[in-house]
Amino acid sequence: MIDLYTWTTPNGRKVSILLEELGVPYEAHAIDIGKGDQMAPEFLKISPNNKIPAIVDRDTGLSLMESGAILWYLAEKYGKFLPSDPAGRIKVMEWLMWQMGGLGPMAGQAHHFLQFNPGKAEYAEERYGTEVQRLYGVLDRQLAGQDYIVGEYSIADMACWPWVSRHEWQRVDLKDYPNVRAWYQRLLAREAVQKGYHVPKHMGEIPPG
Repeated sequence: MIDLYTWTTPNGRKVSILLEELGVPYEAHAIDIGKGDQMAPEFLKISPNNKIPAIVDRDTGLSLMESGAILWYLAEKYGKFLPSDPAGRIKVMEWLMWQMGGLGPMAGQAHHFLQFNPGKAEYAEERYGTEVQRLYGVLDRQLAGQDYIVGEYSIADMACWPWVSRHEWQRVDLKDYPNVRAWYQRLLAREAVQKGYHVPKHMGEIPPG
């Protein structure tokens, strides 16, 4: 049994989508970051960086923070969504790190300046808006001729998809990136992705792309 501490953010959804795909028992605990739940001392013991998501594996007692590390841990533990061959596994790691170091942080900054604080920092809006568009171009080229980021469905797809689901916040039109759009809709059609999106609570219609 996995305890998942999460909220309705792209980083949180990565893990709930994987757990739904794995079909393993888990219990979701809402950490409302708008109310400061992430600052509670009891949560700090699980996630020293005061960030969601975090998990506790009841089988081992292990607690783990950082979404990328959690995805890798769960995929290895349950033996799914990671290729068995070394070359395939390192390609998944490559694109997981690309999301963690690029798409996620840059899209997050775009959300801050373009969605929540428009008109306050023209330089920041241009910087992060332009960089997000560049990253979508990178992803679009990677997806050319294949259904998934590394060829087969993996945690790399689950890491990137929740950020792309907020493309409107980033002022991105998926029609400009046809490979990304087809991939986004391909994942959206998966029941586990739909269920994982609405953890820890239902958030209305998922953007159709």
